[in-house]
Amino acid sequence: MGPSLPDVPAGTCAVDAPWHPLMHRALQLALEPRIVRRALGFAFVVGSVLIAINHGDALLAGDVDCRRWLKMGLTVLVPYCVSTLSSVAAKLDSEGER
Repeated sequence: MGPSLPDVPAGTCAVDAPWHPLMHRALQLALEPRIVRRALGFAFVVGSVLIAINHGDALLAGDVDCRRWLKMGLTVLVPYCVSTLSSVAAKLDSEGER
């Protein structure tokens, strides 16, 4: 059997766990306009390069179906997530919260 969950006292909610404030702060940071703009920029540049590498031949041949469009969308999403997580981790470190 896997690891057990910590006991939660009666009358409390699991979101009252010690990790909750940190997760809340991380989400606040991830939604800051400056972090979102930076992540969008990286997603556009890095995503475009990755799409050219991974799907360029199909794009040039006009062989792009719904499945490939979904894959290209996910290709752009990855650098967005990496940039956002990196920025949030750096901000939390600088705030001494991590």
